[in-house]
Amino acid sequence: MRVLPISVTAVAAALLLTACGSGGDGDPSGSASGSGSGSGGGKSGDTAACRISDVGLEVGPVSAAPAAGDTGTVTVTLTGRGTDCTLDGFPRVTLAAAGNDAEVPADKAAQGQQLTLAKDTTASFTITYVRGGTGASLPVDKLTVSLPGSPDAQSFPWTYGPVSSGSKGVPDASVSAFQQAGD
Repeated sequence: MRVLPISVTAVAAALLLTACGSGGDGDPSGSASGSGSGSGGGKSGDTAACRISDVGLEVGPVSAAPAAGDTGTVTVTLTGRGTDCTLDGFPRVTLAAAGNDAEVPADKAAQGQQLTLAKDTTASFTITYVRGGTGASLPVDKLTVSLPGSPDAQSFPWTYGPVSSGSKGVPDASVSAFQQAGD
């Protein structure tokens, strides 16, 4: 009886692994490994990693957490401005509070994927956070976004209240993987 479920699992795993190996760069993990060089960062196949200068960034829509302990979401949309480029995995998001930057961890339940962003097409990601209160919280005033494989970053004002923080000042927040938008 156990042979059939194990066989099905083995076949499914083999199919998933063969699908992952088609990236052309030898890294089936979906993680960005670009060096962030001045020539556009890492490459994925024939398409360079997206840089901040290659895309338009827009913050919103926002569903701000109304009170301490409530959860809010902030969506960031990227629009291709010209030459095709690649978004791989997760963006790097930091929240600045009183001059100290705290990196937002990737959503543990999300799986990064590789997307090609062409001119006038869009992709997005979402920051989910818990609003802070009188306890441990970060008085965030700035959101900074950078893209995998690129050293550039762009900042935006954070007007959605303090963010709860866990141990060692890590924000009680997460960032999703890039998602293709508009399909």
